[in-house]
Amino acid sequence: MIAIIDYGAGNLSSVKKALDFLGAESEITQDRDKILSASHVILPGVGSFGDAMESMRERGLVDTVRQAAQTKPFLGICLGLQLLFESSEESPGAEGLGILKGKIISIPKDRGLKVPHIGWNSVSLKQRDGIFEGIDEDSYFYFVHSFYLDGADEDVVAATTEYGVTIQCAVQKGNLCATQFHPEKSSKVGLQLLKNFIKEEK
Repeated sequence: MIAIIDYGAGNLSSVKKALDFLGAESEITQDRDKILSASHVILPGVGSFGDAMESMRERGLVDTVRQAAQTKPFLGICLGLQLLFESSEESPGAEGLGILKGKIISIPKDRGLKVPHIGWNSVSLKQRDGIFEGIDEDSYFYFVHSFYLDGADEDVVAATTEYGVTIQCAVQKGNLCATQFHPEKSSKVGLQLLKNFIKEEK
């Protein structure tokens, strides 16, 4: 069973619908035991970095999420990627999960591009295994965000995209992976990424 972590940050039903379409058993839950007994764990999310971390703390989920991210096939999506890092310019003073090193910063508003970044962007692959197995270079994925990952260790960066700046839009290290884009909203290529994740083993 795949646990979709409910920490009050939204975007849960679209992820579950995609998994249902793929025939994968999943459950939206904030129950610690269900999360830690699941075969796979997904941390989706939209909204504010600071509010999301506060909501996670209020639900007693911080340690549970950290444990799951270190022991199970784990996929962060959008805000779920950003929360894996230490902090974000969006919420000064708010501490993230700190599982990975890197900084979450604002997309510049002086490059003539609309912020938030909403729409399809092609992705340059740095890793071609794991969640990107069988996915072509420059495939298009769907993005909705105003903040992005920069400065992550090169060995964990799985893909980048360009939107006025170079955005580290996917990371992958061992059992842990995460995407800034929304695979559940990215048509066939997004479903392929989710299929790849589902078949990952501990």
